[in-house]
Amino acid sequence: MSLDANTSTLRRGPADKILRRGPLEAIATTIIAAGVVMLMQPFFLTLYSWSFATTLFGTVMFTIVSKVRE
Repeated sequence: MSLDANTSTLRRGPADKILRRGPLEAIATTIIAAGVVMLMQPFFLTLYSWSFATTLFGTVMFTIVSKVRE
């Protein structure tokens, strides 16, 4: 009695599709870009004040996500 190779694979749910490197890197890159835009706009002091934290968060997120499986 032999086992089929497809029966031993694990089923992946919707969370496994979202928690992959590609989508998370895209989100992190978008956060970094938003932080840079916030830094360059001259109109709202609140956005300027949070720009460094936003850019830093996106950078740290990108660094962590780069270690996630494909």
